[in-house]
Amino acid sequence: MPDSLLYAVALVANLTGLAWLALSMDVHWEQARGTVPAPRRAVVLLRWLGTAVVASSLAVCLSVDHGSMASLVWFMVLAGSALTIAFTLAWMPRLLAPLVAWVPAATSR
Repeated sequence: MPDSLLYAVALVANLTGLAWLALSMDVHWEQARGTVPAPRRAVVLLRWLGTAVVASSLAVCLSVDHGSMASLVWFMVLAGSALTIAFTLAWMPRLLAPLVAWVPAATSR
């Protein structure tokens, strides 16, 4: 698989993982999904999934290049992804709602 494709996979993984981590917070959940809070189990699952996907993006970067270059690229992709998610939450938070469409809305915690 070409290196550029693997780096693209790492970018998508970082975007998805950081979006899940952001959506595990009440404020961002309500921005994306409405006023009904997220179920507690979904919050925990989103945090675990976000962490696992961000870590897997580091593993993908390490599989492409040597450690020092891979960690540099991963950190830069992480920073760009964080900025992208922050701007998305600021301007169009509903764009992140499809990432948690599988989570049913809770009536109360």
